[in-house]
Amino acid sequence: MRLGVIGYGTIVTLALQTLARELTRPLPLICVLAKAEGVERAQAMLDSIGQSLALSAFVTADLNAFLAQQPHHVAEAAGHEALQVAGEKILDAGIGLSISSVGALADQALRTALDQASQRSGAHYAPIAGAIGGLDILAAAKLSGLESVVYTGSKPPKAWKGTRAEKFAGLDELESELVFFDGSAGQAAREYPQNANVAATLALAGLGFEATRVRLIADPTITRNVHEVAVCAACANFSFRIEGHAAPDNPKTSLTVAYSLASRLLQLVHKNN
Repeated sequence: MRLGVIGYGTIVTLALQTLARELTRPLPLICVLAKAEGVERAQAMLDSIGQSLALSAFVTADLNAFLAQQPHHVAEAAGHEALQVAGEKILDAGIGLSISSVGALADQALRTALDQASQRSGAHYAPIAGAIGGLDILAAAKLSGLESVVYTGSKPPKAWKGTRAEKFAGLDELESELVFFDGSAGQAAREYPQNANVAATLALAGLGFEATRVRLIADPTITRNVHEVAVCAACANFSFRIEGHAAPDNPKTSLTVAYSLASRLLQLVHKNN
């Protein structure tokens, strides 16, 4: 399997390190699409992992050069803009796509473009589960009829720095939890693109972006990223809570995302061998 990756940050690095550790033999090729200013960093990342991951490595900032490597599958973990720029072209090239930046799919125009490209080429795209679980029971409950899906995302105040949450309170001065957003998953994905991938994943699996309710909280009493889901359906009512350890260099991201991506890639490797 020739593997393509978009991104070179914490998620990609940890996912590829995990993949290299779990592989029974190296991949023939790993190719990385990076920003122009990130090519050296992406190359250094691959060099640090070595040939336990792949026998050959290719890094580029040029999408056409990336596609010319003919990867069998591409994993995206680089943000909404990367998916908007590259997603449709990847699918048009007949290459399957795994998406980490699920919040980007709140954009109906992007979803339509990806769907049409998938229909043209026969290549498929799918979000990874990321920091959340329980999607199997949500999908089952959807068949019986969903009444409500509510997602509550709580993170330490520092995880919300650089976002619209700073307009509602001084994050460094918070003494108790602050609910600064209560609205739809679509609105959350648009206003908090770096923090709403879980909400988007649940929306895609359940009631959709406008009917899925989202609450976002800055809580100075917690040290982990807490994801809570409550579902009411004709077949069952259920709820669950996940406390994710944040990535050391990015408090907005749960480490679970990287391992979720690694799990997806291992499944694809086994399928293609």
